[in-house]
Amino acid sequence: MKITNVIAPGKRIRAFYLFFIICTVQLGVGIMGAPSYIFGYARQDAWISILIAGLALILILSVIIYILSQYENSDIFGIQVDIFGTFIGKVLGSIYIIYLAMALLSVMLTYIEVVQVFIRPTMPSYVIGGLILLLVIYCIWGGVKVIVGVAFLFFVLSQWLLILLYDPILRMDWSHLLPVLDASLIELLKGAKASSYTLLGFEILFIIYPYIDNKKEIKLPVFLAIIYSVSTLLITTIISIGYYSLENLRDSEWTVITLFKSASFSFAERLDYIVVMEWMMIVVPNNIFLAWATTYGIKRLYNIQQRRSLYILCILLLVSISILKYDYMILQFTTIVGNMGFWINCVYPFILATLVFLKKKRSKHKGMNTT
Repeated sequence: MKITNVIAPGKRIRAFYLFFIICTVQLGVGIMGAPSYIFGYARQDAWISILIAGLALILILSVIIYILSQYENSDIFGIQVDIFGTFIGKVLGSIYIIYLAMALLSVMLTYIEVVQVFIRPTMPSYVIGGLILLLVIYCIWGGVKVIVGVAFLFFVLSQWLLILLYDPILRMDWSHLLPVLDASLIELLKGAKASSYTLLGFEILFIIYPYIDNKKEIKLPVFLAIIYSVSTLLITTIISIGYYSLENLRDSEWTVITLFKSASFSFAERLDYIVVMEWMMIVVPNNIFLAWATTYGIKRLYNIQQRRSLYILCILLLVSISILKYDYMILQFTTIVGNMGFWINCVYPFILATLVFLKKKRSKHKGMNTT
């Protein structure tokens, strides 16, 4: 396996698009119920936990950018092989692929559950999942530029949903946010960790990096994407705390979706139906990038054709969707994915960065000795 992955100029994308790529992967289904989940740990100080998580993400992405900058054209799979050797590198790469596939499955399961709760309770899970996977396959066939184009278009077309939050904002009780700093430091940190599932997705930078044309300009779009994602979660959480009673917020499962029920227009009475269907524009790019990253990793590690692995992945996903169809199963699976994502994406980069630094320093020292 080659450490570097040289991409043809015609397949590369500008760093500008990293903003839309990271936002679409981060802002998926997790934000639908994140406010109540974070509130369960930090109560009315949940917004402080989100700020802590945002600062932590900026630090983590700075570490990821440092790791990538030490290689001209490589990804997480090539870097791990370079640091740990072929065997261990491929084992760690396989774990990364399994995590990506599990994250993809958790996103699909959560969105399917939302559709069944709010729109079609009797529609089989595999039917909804099959329709989503058809869109995923079609977009991945088109290549990275098509995938990025879909992410850009769907991101722009879905932002109008934020306008619908005007009604719950007008009905907020700001006293629900008081007293400030009532939660302990441990509770704030637990709340920050609880937001990790919602804010995961930035790891796509580890994989798509070789496709970036102007790599020296990635910092601005990447950090702007993090600021936008954290701000969106922060705003929806503050609105939720002010809008719901504290007891209802703690027990509410789909907090953000339910917020849209309060808004109404003369031409559309049940906006939650529209919101759930419009949310597919947020979920589909999320699924596309995760499916692409999974099959891309398989191609890099085992040289298996990406289309072939994509078909196998989709079949396994449909089987898993048919099995994991109960609420408690989906909750347990999502919790497992969230915990895996925290260690793989929030802790592991610091270990990898240390090893990359030591390897580069040792290589430089040997080069100086030979001269």
